[in-house]
Amino acid sequence: MIAQRLIPHSLRPVVLRDELVELGDLFRAYQQRTEPDLGLLADLHERKARAFMAWADATDDINLRLEARRAEQAAVAARFQQLQRTGHGADGDGPTVARLLAVPTQWEHARSVLAHVADHSPLPGPEARLLTVMLTLRTAHAGTGNLVGQDLTTLGLTDPEGLVGELACCGWLGIPGTTSDLLASRPENPTTVTVPSLVPHADGSGPFTFGKKMRPKLSGWAQRVVTDKKLRKAKAPAAARLLAMTLATRTSIDGRLGPGGRGVALESLAAWVPVDPEELQRQVDRLTAADWLTEAALTDGHLTGRLSERVLPLTCPLLSSRTAPDRPGQAGHRTLSSEAEMAPPD
Repeated sequence: MIAQRLIPHSLRPVVLRDELVELGDLFRAYQQRTEPDLGLLADLHERKARAFMAWADATDDINLRLEARRAEQAAVAARFQQLQRTGHGADGDGPTVARLLAVPTQWEHARSVLAHVADHSPLPGPEARLLTVMLTLRTAHAGTGNLVGQDLTTLGLTDPEGLVGELACCGWLGIPGTTSDLLASRPENPTTVTVPSLVPHADGSGPFTFGKKMRPKLSGWAQRVVTDKKLRKAKAPAAARLLAMTLATRTSIDGRLGPGGRGVALESLAAWVPVDPEELQRQVDRLTAADWLTEAALTDGHLTGRLSERVLPLTCPLLSSRTAPDRPGQAGHRTLSSEAEMAPPD
C-alpha cells in the first residue's frame, strides 16, 4: 500500500509494481524517524511522482496523475524548507541568496507567465516575445494596466512604436490613442492599455492563478532583469534580455543552468526564446560578456553553465532535481510551506 492505495498484484510492468511497494515501505520507514531529513523526503517524493505518473499511464487513472503532481509539489517544498533551515543551497554549499522573488510559489508564477506567452505569442520573433511578456506581466490580473513610454524604450527593441502598432493591429493589444501617444506617455500621465485575452471571464477566472498583489512583484522582477545595468550598458538587444529572463527561471539553487544543474535542453529553450542556434550562440556570448553567464557551453542538446553570482538575486530556482516540465503552470499553484513536513499517509 502507498498513499492509502492498494497496489494491484496484476499491475504491470512488474518493475513498476516493485517500485511502488518499495516506496510504500520507505515512506513508512521515514515516518518512524525521530529527526526529519528533508533531502531524503524530497527524493522520496520525486520517486513517488515518477512512479505514480507511470502508474497513471498504465491505468489511465486521472487521480493517480493528480497524486503525482502533488508529490512533485511536495518535493519542491521539502527542498525549499531544507534551504531555509540550513541557510545554504540544497547541496549544502554556498551562502543564502536574498532573492527579489523570495519563495517557490513566486518562482512558479514567473515560469507560468513565460510558458503562457510561449504558447500564445501573437507575433513571431524574440522582440515580439519580450514585449508580449512585459505587457502580459503589466496586465495579467485584470487585463488592463498602465504604461509609460520608458517601459517600452528600455527593452532593447529596434522599433518599439512599430511593434506596439503590430500588436494593436492584430487585436492582441488595445490602446486608447496612437502608438506615438503611448511612447510619449510619462509617469505623471500613463496610458491605460488592454490585453483582451487576459480580461477575466464572467466567473473571475483567467489564465493565471496569482492575484493583484502578486502581479506587481512579478512585473517588478522582470523589469529588474531586462533593465539590468550591465545589459543596458552593453546595449543588449531584446533577444539577449529575453534569454536572460528565461535562464533566470531555469537554474538550480546555486545558479547552475537547468534542473539539477544539468543544463537547459535546447529544444525546450527554443520554445521560450525563438532564435536559431547560431543566434542563440551570439546571445549567450553577449550574456557572458555582460557578466550574466559564466562557463557557458552549447552542446548538441543542452546549454550548460551557470549564472554569475551578481545576478543570483534575480533567479527563480528549479528546486526539483527531476527535469522540469516545459509548461510549469499546468501543475497548478498550491501553498507549499506545509507539505514538506509530512510524508503521505501510506
